[in-house]
Amino acid sequence: MVTLDTDWTVNLEKIAAIARSVGWGAADILRSYYHSQKNPENLELEGTKKDGPVTAADLATNHYILEKLQASFGVQNFGYLSEETHQGTDPVPFPWVWIIDPLDGTRDFIDKTGEYAIHIALTYQGRPVVAIVAVPEAEKLYFAIKDKGTCVETLQGEVAPIRVSERNNIEDLSLVVSRTHRDERFQKLIDRLPIKGRNYVGSVGCKIATILEQHSDIYISLSGKSAPKDWDFAAPELILTEAGGKFTHFNGDPLTYNKGDVRQWGGLLASNGLCHEMLCQKAIELLEQIDAEG
Repeated sequence: MVTLDTDWTVNLEKIAAIARSVGWGAADILRSYYHSQKNPENLELEGTKKDGPVTAADLATNHYILEKLQASFGVQNFGYLSEETHQGTDPVPFPWVWIIDPLDGTRDFIDKTGEYAIHIALTYQGRPVVAIVAVPEAEKLYFAIKDKGTCVETLQGEVAPIRVSERNNIEDLSLVVSRTHRDERFQKLIDRLPIKGRNYVGSVGCKIATILEQHSDIYISLSGKSAPKDWDFAAPELILTEAGGKFTHFNGDPLTYNKGDVRQWGGLLASNGLCHEMLCQKAIELLEQIDAEG
């Protein structure tokens, strides 16, 4: 059982190593469902949440992650906030909270795009300090420790540091967005951004991975009738920022997690960091224009 000593930062390396192992195990489970010959369409739906479908793969992976983390860390000093088990509106009553999305991109998983991911983040007082984003179909796992940088690990066990691009002109940047989940207001916003190109990718984790891999430079979230949740962003945020990027609200405020309301409302922007403030200001100005037009 891992415990926290007075210098808890020393333990983050140990904690990250365990989380990486759990991430790879979860990736194996999802890949077994995804490539199942018995159920080639992966339509083992177990129900539908307000925000989308739930498959047997979601539930099996969630059970595995919680079981492994609780076996290693217990429930005395750590709390657990998971997409599949979250209930109520109160914060998890621990300073240390694991925030988990066992299958980010369930619709992409069902539709066989391959663009699904696993998010596991450890937060301390509402901010991420350890993060895992596993992308099973790419056979890669990205992991980050606060102030220690981001690395990518392959299925063969090769580990290397990874950094975002150094593109620093807005006109040279590419935006990564979903194929769906765009209302009219958001579509107008991204259409008016003076950027080079757009990449269409499922799963927030997969989108942020394209920024780490230097295929994209910007990701924008703009809530409408609904909003992304803590488990969508906690792990992707840290792997991006520790790789040199930035991830904030449009007004520059940092994201906070485990507030009770798990929804992340408003406009948020993730980038390679070099034009971040200008992009945020541009997004605010464009939204003001769009809203004025009615």
